Amino acid sequence: MKIYLLAAALLISSLSFASENDWGRTGHRATGEVAEQHLTKKAKQKVREILDGQNLAFVSTYGDDIKSDPAYRKYNVWHYVNLEPGETEYSKEKANPDGDLVQAIKTCMAVLKDKDASKEEKAFFLKMLVHFVGDLHQPLHAGRGEDKGGNDIQIRWFGQGSNLHRLWDSEMINDFQMSYTELAHNSDELSKEEIKKIQAGSVLDWMYESKALANKVYDSVEVGEKLGYEYMYEWFPVVHDQLQKGGLRLARILNEIFA
Repeated sequence: MKIYLLAAALLISSLSFASENDWGRTGHRATGEVAEQHLTKKAKQKVREILDGQNLAFVSTYGDDIKSDPAYRKYNVWHYVNLEPGETEYSKEKANPDGDLVQAIKTCMAVLKDKDASKEEKAFFLKMLVHFVGDLHQPLHAGRGEDKGGNDIQIRWFGQGSNLHRLWDSEMINDFQMSYTELAHNSDELSKEEIKKIQAGSVLDWMYESKALANKVYDSVEVGEKLGYEYMYEWFPVVHDQLQKGGLRLARILNEIFA
């Protein structure tokens, strides 16, 4: 009996940890669902071929799912990008030699464009691309390295101990209590011109945008601060907006690759 109880406790612990990685499953799936709505017919068909019928929402959590497998450990640093303290411009020469979020997205795009890449390779990097574009729009994935993207900034969320990164990853989304489809289908109605404006720019431009937002997020709290309804009211619309932006930009990338 003790063995079963221990196993159950470990399982609950591992599931709790998994839910705190980035955007959480609901956020990533919402971004995938938004992207799915904006794929061209050709791109949607190609995605389904590569993924054997699976859609973008379904594969959006793959980048986190594989973290428990040591064989994929090298990809852990691909989930975030940090500039050196005092640096305002991204430089590949000064970037992590093992990769970062900007390099990760570009690598995924290159493989998907490569005519010589196998279907298996394309499936893997397409799943990773969906996840990484989602990560790019969680601002603290472009946060500060010294505090691990806000992981070391302790706060209280509705009376419970938490940290700034976890708050933005999953806790606001979870407390809003909408499914990923509800989040995706209740996004702002945008004109074609507004969509084009959001989709404009490069991966690097989007990273700078997230980093600028991250600076505002850092300024929004004090260490140990008790947060709740007021913070949710002010900042959840930003979270929702970022999920939509990530989906629209992912759709642009895929539509261009599979044009």
